[in-house]
Amino acid sequence: MGRGKVELKRIENKINRQVTFSKRRTGLLKKAQEISVLCDAEVALIVFSPKGKLFNYSSDSCMERILERYERYSYLDKQLNPPDPSSFGSWTLEQAKLKARLEVLQKNQKHYMGEDIDNLSLKELQNLEQQLDSALKHIRIKRNHLMNDSISQLQKRDKLLQEQVNMLAKKVNEKEKAHQVHETEADQQDCDLNSMPILHIGASSNGSQTSETAARETEVRNQFVVQIPSWLRPTGE
Repeated sequence: MGRGKVELKRIENKINRQVTFSKRRTGLLKKAQEISVLCDAEVALIVFSPKGKLFNYSSDSCMERILERYERYSYLDKQLNPPDPSSFGSWTLEQAKLKARLEVLQKNQKHYMGEDIDNLSLKELQNLEQQLDSALKHIRIKRNHLMNDSISQLQKRDKLLQEQVNMLAKKVNEKEKAHQVHETEADQQDCDLNSMPILHIGASSNGSQTSETAARETEVRNQFVVQIPSWLRPTGE
């Protein structure tokens, strides 16, 4: 004899209602996991207990991605089939969905901060750990990328500064060489000037000169001095 149809109605006994909720919740989560594995489906399950406690399951490591996908499909469906503005029930349902999503996001945020995790199961803690590890991995990759870019820019600046230093050093060396050449030429001119023979008029054997001899010597000397360039004349001429 087959089992008769059981009428579904609210269980009045509080203890029996809580026990039934715990059993059915476990079975529901198990079925959601089975359908996601067997059929390769994306499943997101959200259940609130009579006391307002949240229970959820997600086939993806991040339930927000499934909820965002649901929002996109819902938005497209609303664009194709806009609801009746006079329907108050649709707006009430939308408000309830947004409120539920906000609560999920707030609870997940607390979990990411390490808060309110005492009631999480082992699997939920493992999923939370995987999400945090994945987030840390992305953060480290981004940090390393920025550090490599910064090091590359510093190396380019160092190379540019080194080239400028080498250029300045080259200019200083060229100026020093030009200064040394100028000093060498000046010294050579002084040596040439000092080595030039100077005409001396000797005195007579008896130490006296006649006026005619002195005048002749003066004339010869003046002619010789005129022929010498001014820059080669001894000082005092």
